[in-house]
Amino acid sequence: MYKLIKVGLLLIIAWPTFAQTAFNANGRFEQLESTLPTPNSYRTASGSPGKDYWQQRADYDIKVELDDINRKITGTETITYFNYSPDELPYLWIQLDQNLFEKNSASKTTATGEIKNGIPASAFKDLTNPKDFGYKITAVKDAKGNPLRHTINQTMMRIDLPTPVKSGGSVSFNIDWNYLITEYYGRSGYEFFAKDGNANYFIAHWFPRMAVYNDVYGWQHKQFMGQGEFTLNFGNYKVAITAPNDLVVGAGGELVNPNQVMTSTQLKRWEQAKTATRPVEIVTQAEAEAAEKGKPTGKKTWVFKADNVRDFAFTASRKFIWDALQVDVEGKKVWAMSYYSKEANPLWGKYSTMVVAHTLRSYSKRTIAYPYPVAISCHATLGGGMEYPMISFNGGRPEADGTYTENVKNGMIGVIIHEVGHNFFPMIINSDERQWSWMDEGLNTFCQYLAEQEWDRNFPARRGEPQNIVPYMRLDSKNQVPIMANSENIMDFGNNAYAKPATALNILRETVMGRELFDYAFKEYARRWAFKQPYPADFFRTLEDASGVDLDWFWRGWFYGTEPVNQSIETVEWFGVDNMDPVAKKATEKAKAEAKRQTISNIRNKTDIKSTVVEENPDLTDFYNTYDRFATSDAEKKKYQDYLGGLSDEERKLVSEGKNFYVVNFKNKGGLPMPVIVKLTYEDGTDEVLRFPAEVWRLNDVEAKKIIPTSKKVVKWALDPYFEIADIDTDDNSYPREPVQPTRVQLFKAQPRSYGGGQNPMQEAQNAKKAGAVTGSKN
Repeated sequence: MYKLIKVGLLLIIAWPTFAQTAFNANGRFEQLESTLPTPNSYRTASGSPGKDYWQQRADYDIKVELDDINRKITGTETITYFNYSPDELPYLWIQLDQNLFEKNSASKTTATGEIKNGIPASAFKDLTNPKDFGYKITAVKDAKGNPLRHTINQTMMRIDLPTPVKSGGSVSFNIDWNYLITEYYGRSGYEFFAKDGNANYFIAHWFPRMAVYNDVYGWQHKQFMGQGEFTLNFGNYKVAITAPNDLVVGAGGELVNPNQVMTSTQLKRWEQAKTATRPVEIVTQAEAEAAEKGKPTGKKTWVFKADNVRDFAFTASRKFIWDALQVDVEGKKVWAMSYYSKEANPLWGKYSTMVVAHTLRSYSKRTIAYPYPVAISCHATLGGGMEYPMISFNGGRPEADGTYTENVKNGMIGVIIHEVGHNFFPMIINSDERQWSWMDEGLNTFCQYLAEQEWDRNFPARRGEPQNIVPYMRLDSKNQVPIMANSENIMDFGNNAYAKPATALNILRETVMGRELFDYAFKEYARRWAFKQPYPADFFRTLEDASGVDLDWFWRGWFYGTEPVNQSIETVEWFGVDNMDPVAKKATEKAKAEAKRQTISNIRNKTDIKSTVVEENPDLTDFYNTYDRFATSDAEKKKYQDYLGGLSDEERKLVSEGKNFYVVNFKNKGGLPMPVIVKLTYEDGTDEVLRFPAEVWRLNDVEAKKIIPTSKKVVKWALDPYFEIADIDTDDNSYPREPVQPTRVQLFKAQPRSYGGGQNPMQEAQNAKKAGAVTGSKN
């Protein structure tokens, strides 16, 4: 539709008629004050730790033995607990996570975490195994050796102190325990290789650990149900691990006795790795294969220390290849290492440690410089991964012949980035995973997405791009839970705890805030809360405080709500300025009149009617046979000049420019308000992108009309041209509407699955090469 509007008074009167006719005030842009906790001297309104912020600390001195025959852990520990809270504590709470596998555990049904594609067979084996899994606590004593009264409640144990530990005081006590190791279930356990009779051990949440006492919850002693991960204190660790002397042991800490546990050859390789640009094998594949066939001749104790960490995990196997190099992370040398059995090669030897090194650099740039001396990636079963300070257990295994699919390769790289990246979230920025999974998984997945793009420009990231979350956002909101849901209550864990928050952060960075503002605010959050325990309000408030951008509407919609983004262009009205030029006006009218005469009858009459009566008798013509009704008279020309003389300079400029004015009616069908990004394609083939902030929906969350002036004629309008806002329905994003495309029906026999869907092109090429060699030999 095209309409002409006159300049001057009429133009001023006409514009308000384009404004919104429906007025819907709404709460989508109200502030979150009533939702967020009240600021105090511990946690401020700016999102930073307050002047009275405090947190507890727990130091551990642990001696543990790994029994490779009985698959058993036996340990003794001394815990020194520092009470920096303002409260006296008459009792302490200890986490006993291995009780997840106890026969009578109430949480057994969720032992594998989210039950989405079925429970792994190994989990069923552990759940039905007659073995008595779970902790056997054999002693709880004070520093003098006196028994301490204690009560076990599933995965938690309360220790009653004879004298409360006062504010500013500390208490030391000892615990002895043992338990049978379960098969690897995604977080901890062992993988057995029947072919050579050996096992790889991935030992985590293996010792009784202090629960967190803080200013938000008091004691955070929610039971470990398998899905919600860990809430822990920082502290210093000294851990002595005794194992058969042919096992290679790696741990989340610095090895303090290398001369006692490594051979002279290994120590030389260790020195070479300090200056290498590619990983150096400390233990080679040939050495690992030889060890697989041997037997231990005794025991060996590996001693590690880890300062200011929130947990400790370790790995052990006689099958392990061990490679390492030192990487420069913002001026500090850090060990990047990998432990993997031959089943992981050639993938792991080529990629794992290099990916570890890249991850440390990428995350350090966006948060804080990696503070620990080492970062380790261990190969654990086929897929998935799990993180602990300085060490992670990661999947990604090639076929037995050494070939692999592109999906396996990229999946392995992605999971290593993700799990090593967890060193930052939550191992340094120490969020409460038992309560808020998104604060570690979501933030980490966002940083993973950025690191993947820095690894390979064409890396097929699964999570982060807005269009990838669309299938989840299309689900009925009744079948979703908000991101702000307790870890154990989350449905569709992968999308809700990982993908949706990561996507939200990417949208903040690229579309809402811009990279400069977002990157500064995100880094400020990491700086403020490094080695502290933030909660959601601290994150929300810090990003706003450091950027100067009001984001309450965004947190409300993306984190507290389940509505999708669904914008559309409903109508476009086209207005032009009537410059009142009679010559141009008459020419336009003449062209229209001539066009209307091109009817089918008149076209055919040109040939069918050889001549008309008037044509045959010129004397029948008169004035009107030669009169040009579209000619401009002198009077009309003078009137036009008088009109121009009465215009202001601004009005005269508007007339001369010949502007087009478009009134575009946008609809918010999904409910979640987002910026409106629209691409204008002009008739000369050029285009322009206009951006309107989310506040266009502030007073009317259903409809927004915008007046858009252009110098050139617009032939096409398109919403969200760069797939920025996760719009769940793009069919109504164009105006005029794109023609509906037919649904293609496959008429022939189904074709093999496409590349990346399970096929192994590397294997096919290898087989073809072998076949060619065989054929050649016969000829």
